[in-house]
Amino acid sequence: MTLVRRRHVIYVQGYDPRGLAEYHRMFRSEYQKFCKLYGLNGKIAKRSEVADRFSTTLPVTTAGDEWRVETSYEFLRWEDIIRRDFQRPAWWAILNGFYRMITSTFDCTFPRIMRAHWRFGLFIAYPIVVILAFALISILAGSLVADVAAKFAASAIVPTIAGVAAGIALLVALLKFTEPQTYIIYILQDAISTIQYARRERPDWEERMELFATAVVEAARAADADEILVVGHSSGSFLAVDVLTRALKRDPKLGTYGPRITLLTMGANLPIVGFQPVAGWFRDRIAQLAANPTLDWVDYQSRRDIMNFFPFDPIAAHGIDRTATKINLRVVPIQFRDIVSPETFSYLIWHFFDLHFQFLRANEYPHAFDYFMIVAGPFSLRMRLANPIDVVTAVASDKTKAHAAWERLLTAPQ
Repeated sequence: MTLVRRRHVIYVQGYDPRGLAEYHRMFRSEYQKFCKLYGLNGKIAKRSEVADRFSTTLPVTTAGDEWRVETSYEFLRWEDIIRRDFQRPAWWAILNGFYRMITSTFDCTFPRIMRAHWRFGLFIAYPIVVILAFALISILAGSLVADVAAKFAASAIVPTIAGVAAGIALLVALLKFTEPQTYIIYILQDAISTIQYARRERPDWEERMELFATAVVEAARAADADEILVVGHSSGSFLAVDVLTRALKRDPKLGTYGPRITLLTMGANLPIVGFQPVAGWFRDRIAQLAANPTLDWVDYQSRRDIMNFFPFDPIAAHGIDRTATKINLRVVPIQFRDIVSPETFSYLIWHFFDLHFQFLRANEYPHAFDYFMIVAGPFSLRMRLANPIDVVTAVASDKTKAHAAWERLLTAPQ
């Protein structure tokens, strides 16, 4: 086994307008928890920017008793595009949301999603259901106001106007003031933009993904790392697929030289693009990556996370023939109850967004799946998957067991 001493992580964010500031804050705080859990020495140096590539890099140094890893954590930014999406009026998002739900039902996209993972299907339908519920409440309230006004108004038109005005005002208020809790407009904007992307109607997205592909090619050609991870979480998963295939188009020999390149997807929702009838271009990219012998692809899934598909085979479910060629994709299920305390788990199962982001947060218990050990630890992701018990034991507090695990790992095949 060869230890990883330098690693380059290329993180493609999902559809989140909070962008760098929030992810930088979360990374720093969770990294501190990670170091405390394993008793490590860790340092995050001053970040550097490449403005014309929308890239920000955090230099991270992590050290244990027998190892030291320098990680360049490169965050690829496109929150400016997402924030422009959020300038679209709420009424536009609502109308388009209903239109997209109807069309996706008739073109069988939504039924396919429901069959693949019914909980994700309910998550997609949730904003529509809540808006209809709000509309019903507003209609009932408007009718009540109209009935009251009819007892005092001399004109028959006054109660109607009062009822309609009250109903509309209540609907607007419900949508506006519950958004921080319901995320209705956010989910609709996300869904609409993703469908536009699947239909190749987002040149701004595609232009940014081309820039991101440059980061992958340059990292490979620099050859200053032992491992390159291209990471996509949530909707960043299908963008990471896009970015890596664009990089391969720029440099078809990518992966045949320099450090091993691994695509790491977590909490993925590839079908919201791949199941669109017009997205044959994306299914072709999945097939291209899955059959590339010079790359690795690891997809972590969790049954508890309603915002990813579980259990899900991204190859077979997209109609790609697994028997035609060797597939390098490895799907790995994880249980969040194994990596966090019972108290935290009880909280997470009722807070869907927090649970979805647990993929990116520090563990509370050592485990083979540990995002920060994957990006900052001494073992490659390939090694972690091949030796899940020993990679945990090797960094345990029991020095005797840790030393024995190190010995086994050092003699393990590559």
